Formats: sequence, structure tokens, C-alpha cells
Amino acid sequence: MTLPSLLLIAIDLVAAVVLSVALYYRRHRRRDLVVAFLGVNVGVLSVATVLGTAEVALGLGLGLFGVLSIIRLRSSEISQREVAYYFASLAMGLMAGLPAADPAPIAGLIGLILVVLWIADHPKLLARSRHQIIRLDRAEADEQVLRMLIGERIGATVTSLTVQELDLVNDTTLVDVRFRLDAGTRAAHRTMAEALR
Repeated sequence: MTLPSLLLIAIDLVAAVVLSVALYYRRHRRRDLVVAFLGVNVGVLSVATVLGTAEVALGLGLGLFGVLSIIRLRSSEISQREVAYYFASLAMGLMAGLPAADPAPIAGLIGLILVVLWIADHPKLLARSRHQIIRLDRAEADEQVLRMLIGERIGATVTSLTVQELDLVNDTTLVDVRFRLDAGTRAAHRTMAEALR
């Protein structure tokens, strides 16, 4: 194994820990996914390193990883955010595992992945936007009426909604709601949170 390869492995391992622990776990507190991100990264890194030195078609190895990652991602419910972390982890391991004469461009790309995820998943970016599934205690099909009812109940501006289930027997409506917290609502939430402490 060459010095650039060893350097890339070290860069990848540090980046994987930063991605999993410093970015993801610190913001979302899901320990199980930290294990998954690190496992996927090191696994891809190991196999990509072997594929880079073995006389096996690279396309076959990449295709295998594509199939395996899709099966894994479909085996439990995860959010789109977590899918992004999975693929970032997979991409970093793959880039670092393939043979390269100069590790600088690959290190730069790994750094770019970390910076983009740090910015895109920052709590202050689009902080007022929220998403929630809400079940109303009445059957209502009119979207304008739903928008008004939900806006009053949650104290926010509804930006979009989709009726997922309209139950006329039990008189309920299940709605997927996207909404924006107004400045006054956010201040009230902070006051309430402080009072509960």
C-alpha cells in the first residue's frame, strides 16, 4: 500500500468521524445511525481499496454497492436528511479507497462534502420552516378550511398541506403540513420552553 493511499485512508477516517459524530450526532442524537454511517464508510473504504488493487471490474463493485445500499436504506424508515448522510459516508469511503497518485484533490472533495452537509443541515438555515403530520378531530376535505383550522391550532402560517387520509366514519382527517413559524410564535415557544425547565 502506497503512502498516498494510507494518507487518504487516514483523511477518510477523520472525515467519517467528523460527519457522524460532530455533525450528525451533535444535531440529531441518534446513536444507531452513527454506527451505521461509520460502518458503511469503513466497509466501502475497505472494499474500494481491495477493488482498486484486484483484477475485478470496478463497475461490478460499484453496482454491488448500489444494490446493497438501496436494500439497506429500504429496510427501515429513515428521513431524507439521513439518506444524505448515508450517501456522503459512502462517497467519502469510495473516493478514499480507490487508488490515486495525488491525495490532495480527493481530500478537497471529502472536505467539500463535509462543508456542504454542515451548511445544508445547520439548525439556523431555514429555521422557521417546519413539517408535521397532523390528525384533526373532524373530517374536512376543503383545503382552504384546513389551512385556516391548522394555522389557528398550531399558531403558524401554513405554507402547504396535503390530505393523506379523510375518514368519514371516524370523523378525522390526517394532513401532511408544511408551515412557517412567525417571529411572535417562536418567542412564545421559547418562553414556554423556559417556563417548563
